[in-house]
Amino acid sequence: MIPYIHETEFFPSIPLSAALDRPIAEQNVLGDLVVASAPLDPTVAEGSPQEWTFAEWEEYLIAPQSLAPYAAGPNANAPEIFHLVVRLHPADRELRRSEWAEIAQRLSRVAGLAPAGDEQACRWVALQARPSRLNVIANLVRGDGVWARQPYPLVRALVEECRRIEADLGLVPAQPQGGRPLTARLPAERIALPKPVAGQSPPAVAAQLATVMCQLADETNGPIASVRGLVEQAAYRLESLPHAYGPEAGHRLEWIARRLYGIQQDLKATAANLPGANQRAAPAPRMPTPQPAPTRHSR
Repeated sequence: MIPYIHETEFFPSIPLSAALDRPIAEQNVLGDLVVASAPLDPTVAEGSPQEWTFAEWEEYLIAPQSLAPYAAGPNANAPEIFHLVVRLHPADRELRRSEWAEIAQRLSRVAGLAPAGDEQACRWVALQARPSRLNVIANLVRGDGVWARQPYPLVRALVEECRRIEADLGLVPAQPQGGRPLTARLPAERIALPKPVAGQSPPAVAAQLATVMCQLADETNGPIASVRGLVEQAAYRLESLPHAYGPEAGHRLEWIARRLYGIQQDLKATAANLPGANQRAAPAPRMPTPQPAPTRHSR
């Protein structure tokens, strides 16, 4: 699990739109994309969080900016809208809604948005609108008009909590070997089409090909998952560069990774619809990944 903090904004519509990753009208309901939030203000809208529209979430998040007394941030013109993104490893299992909610609540506490037992905590919402990704968006102005106190350094606190969440939920660790980034695993061997056999029935041939397609789309040891993992890691490293070209290139790589994920899903769906797909052979056991030799770093 890798956390990434975006630059703060003046308006919540910007991070909300980025989290949804698609155009959306103000009257659209976000529904089950909302996995957790701070206690809602009934003066903004009625109903559960899943019934609120995009415009209502905007109003909810921007409202603290009008509170009095108003405490300025680190500088007088600092924007108030905080945006945190966490991404899972491509090999991680699909999380339940309750697990996403737990992650959001734990990260909001560590980020200083919602300290335990604080009735004047920040307003925040967590959206799970993209595969293996969670967005937490908050207003750093608390309910009492005071600017939230966040730990320093914030990134370190979030990374340490992500490591604890990985251990508690059984997720793939982002840095399993002495702080070195986890690289995508390459397939143990090249996948090849089975050779045609004389007299083989069409359902048997289809079942063999379905097996190959499932191996290609496998999230654990498939070649597309390996490529997708490398692309996502490159995107993360580009987004962290201070130069203007980094975030733009990183965003393009994120879209490439998403298309690769769509290809995996299409392969699985095609395999499932082939005649004889239920006769597929059991997947081959996963081969142990050789440990890389230690690398000496110079300073």
